Amino acid sequence: MTNTIEQAAASIADPAAYADEQSLYRTMEQLRRESPVTLVDVPAYRPFYAIARHADVIAIERDNLLFTNASRPVLMSEADEELQSGTQVRTLLHMDGADHLAMRSIGTNWFRPKALRRLQLRIEELASDYVDRMRAVGPECDFVQEIAVNYPLHVIMSLIGVPESDFPRMLKLTQEMVGSSDSEFQRSATPEENMQALLDMFEYFTALAQEKRRNPTDDFGSAIANARINGQPLSDIDTTSYFVTMAVGGHDTTSATIAGGMRALVENPDQRQRFSQNLSLAATAADEMVRWVTPIKGFMRTARADATVNDVRIPQGESVFLCYVSANRDEEVFTDADRFDVTRHPNRHLGFGHGAHFCLGATLARMEISSFFCELLPRLTDIELAGQPELVATTFIGGLKHLPLRYRVT
Repeated sequence: MTNTIEQAAASIADPAAYADEQSLYRTMEQLRRESPVTLVDVPAYRPFYAIARHADVIAIERDNLLFTNASRPVLMSEADEELQSGTQVRTLLHMDGADHLAMRSIGTNWFRPKALRRLQLRIEELASDYVDRMRAVGPECDFVQEIAVNYPLHVIMSLIGVPESDFPRMLKLTQEMVGSSDSEFQRSATPEENMQALLDMFEYFTALAQEKRRNPTDDFGSAIANARINGQPLSDIDTTSYFVTMAVGGHDTTSATIAGGMRALVENPDQRQRFSQNLSLAATAADEMVRWVTPIKGFMRTARADATVNDVRIPQGESVFLCYVSANRDEEVFTDADRFDVTRHPNRHLGFGHGAHFCLGATLARMEISSFFCELLPRLTDIELAGQPELVATTFIGGLKHLPLRYRVT
């Protein structure tokens, strides 16, 4: 059954649509072919234009003076937008121009390849620990909940100085935040109660920032808490917003990629064998996993002046949704786009964004993904699905929430 363009476009604002990948990919292919720039006007959301093709997404990302992050960086319902605006949240996602560059510079040195190489040994140790844990809980486990969510959580929370005793709390809060549209993870069906997860995280990181100012240590959290821009300390809201961005962005995207990458290797044994026999493919395999999963489904941008995208006029003040989950399967860019290929090169995926807002932690994410699979694959002698994989309902960050596996790990 073929959807109308209106039905296809409406699915972009439907969190449940992202939990049915095959249907979603067919819908995205239809939009790329028939209506690559489409007005989406559905109940509960302010209208926006969906951008389905890779080339158009790239063009908008590059023109960050015309298309800004403020004031609508993430696709959410009008009610959620109003609630979040009342919190005065001001993350990197909400910033443009000089403000964005100055705030981004706080983390730049921490995420340079040279700096991250100092973390390489610790990341490899954690990868080994979690493969050991996989062996210990086997021969079956829910790979997402037992392994994939915990390993990158351990990495990023350690980096920002969260005590290990608080890791379970952070996991629950991040899952509630990114899973606010999913009945399994949301606190409530009401936007007000779901917003409380964000407020609880702000309360936690406000207290942590105060502690890092009183007793600074050699971690990224202390760098954030004591940062200065033009000689002035960050406001409390900017400091806490930075912590929240790092906690969520550095965890949920990487965990979704590791889980989805694991599933792809299980379902494509030829690619698993190729990777296992040649671990030097780790870099291309990691990027292919990011493309395949596309953990961030898309970002919003708002036109500062009248603009034209693919012959469609975007009036000043209107917003566009950069549909990464479509662009990363664009047939014009990726040969055999629906084939998982650990040797894919070049790989111009948009899983880390593009341009001025390219993901600050991309190198760290690649390092975590590569380290985990380079540790696992030599020890993995057998693996298969042990049940039906399940995906999170979302319009922002997400991937698998359950992946039952049966395996043997030495």
